[in-house]
Amino acid sequence: MKRLAVLNVVGLSRSLIGDGTPQLRSFMEGKKVSIFPPAFPAVTCTAQSTYLTGSSAADHGIVGNGWYDRESAEVRFWKQSNHLVRGEKIWERLGREHPGFRCAKMFWWYNMYSSADYSMTPRPMYPADGRKVFDVYAHPQEMREEIKTQIGAFPFPSFWGPRSGIESSEWIAASARWVEEKHSPELNLVYLPHLDYVLQKCGPGSAEAEAELRVIDGLVGEQIAFYESRGVEVVVLSEYGISPVDKPVHLNRVFRKKGWLQIKEELGLETLDCGACRAFAVADHQVAHVYLNDLSIKDEVRRVLEETEGVAEVREGSFGEGIGGERAGDLVVVAEPAAWFTYYFWEDDAVAPDYARTIDIHRKPGYDPVELFIDPDLALPQVKVAKFLLKKKLGFRGLLDVIPLDAMLVKGSHGRDEVPEGEQPLVIGNLPRMPESADDVYDALASFYESD
Repeated sequence: MKRLAVLNVVGLSRSLIGDGTPQLRSFMEGKKVSIFPPAFPAVTCTAQSTYLTGSSAADHGIVGNGWYDRESAEVRFWKQSNHLVRGEKIWERLGREHPGFRCAKMFWWYNMYSSADYSMTPRPMYPADGRKVFDVYAHPQEMREEIKTQIGAFPFPSFWGPRSGIESSEWIAASARWVEEKHSPELNLVYLPHLDYVLQKCGPGSAEAEAELRVIDGLVGEQIAFYESRGVEVVVLSEYGISPVDKPVHLNRVFRKKGWLQIKEELGLETLDCGACRAFAVADHQVAHVYLNDLSIKDEVRRVLEETEGVAEVREGSFGEGIGGERAGDLVVVAEPAAWFTYYFWEDDAVAPDYARTIDIHRKPGYDPVELFIDPDLALPQVKVAKFLLKKKLGFRGLLDVIPLDAMLVKGSHGRDEVPEGEQPLVIGNLPRMPESADDVYDALASFYESD
């Protein structure tokens, strides 16, 4: 059976491929290239679920990187169970059509309890004493220790946060090579997130982005050469492009002024009591889901949103009446091209919740790209981090509160489905059928195996 490796270079778009990316430019020569509007919303969890099921968020249910669970009255971001994704996955279809077919899913999201043959994903351990111990989850389980023994521990701090960098993508690439050498699966799904970080942090076109483009280009080139040397066909794709932004929009602060938020004081700081709010927003890059616990104010909420600077569009019913509609907000807000949505709900930084100044992707009621920065107002941040790590090593608890509260720092974002062609996702490869939309990626990848 033919074998295929899919390299997911997050944030890559046609406008970024040029003199600064010689490996990608060389790979693209003689290959088919398909550019298309991204999935909606154009965020990681939705895009990947669309590619791997061939359906939209209305059917697979992944309406963002997170959403508000109405039953538990909790916002849940970056969950990992593959059971959340409805529909037949591409490896399930190909396994049904081709006996003996095997798939490796390396760090694509929703990778826990997946039916893929080999999988790995970031997963810290949380002992009962309150510690957080960096680690990964793998299937089969023994693969976790085997890979770590041979290539070292996963460099978790470089996967997200101020220290995010090429090291995590290098480790993922190495782990994917390990799986290929040991198991040689028919489909290799490899996630390379590095470019996404610098484009959000510094913006497309920045000197920093140009430098890091060369770095990820080198890694992609190495990975392509490795697979091709083993007779594996390679496809490079992306989930979305990055738009330059300079306008953070604080929807929850707008709602607070209208009296629709329920703010709860905890230990002298403010938290958002979602279950008691009349209306609140779950921000996710350039898209926000607005949930209404009081439907009588829907028309007024829509009017306020439409009048808010930075809002381009308010949608309703775009996720259908099935699982997507159940999880989506009552209203879905799309930002203007240069704007993005924060989750911020406090009006005074002195009473911001303790998690606001930390890297905490699960507790925050929305996505926070400001976690990519160290607070520039800290005099000696390295000393603060060193003291925290020492306390942690000695078994004491502490708060690593080094993240700023200045949303103006963010220079790149994504999420809109209507973007210029130069910011759209792409697929590069010689597939029998190339996709014309995000939904088509599923059939395009499956077409590679049709002659078998």
